[in-house]
Amino acid sequence: MDQIDKLLGKWQPQALSLFRFITGLLLFQYGVAKILGFPAVPMFAKIPPLIVVAGTIELVLGALLMIGLFTRLSAFILSGQMAFAYFIGHMFKTPAAPVFHPILNGGTAAILFCFACLYLATAGGGPISADAIMRKK
Repeated sequence: MDQIDKLLGKWQPQALSLFRFITGLLLFQYGVAKILGFPAVPMFAKIPPLIVVAGTIELVLGALLMIGLFTRLSAFILSGQMAFAYFIGHMFKTPAAPVFHPILNGGTAAILFCFACLYLATAGGGPISADAIMRKK
């Protein structure tokens, strides 16, 4: 087991950068769909102002995550937004009858994004990021 840990541990910093990039890309795609309407997703056709704000945050901060600029701050804000999205947009979608279970209320992605971003807020962006380049200078 130590040999496997040693082999995989060597690539852990690069894996963190890849994880950051993919998380940012996925959040960015939600922002593009909500704000720019591409691709055309029926549930994002006529969105209320709160979802416009959420989409803008996902668009801008998702792009910052992809390039690894202000990673910790961006990830922290996105983590809070995803927690808020879960409770407001999924669990209490109908306030009279809240649905706690994520598999029943469609909030699985929001929870996963929340904790992925919380991890990035603590771990940083990895060695392949704009933050790492700025630290070297």
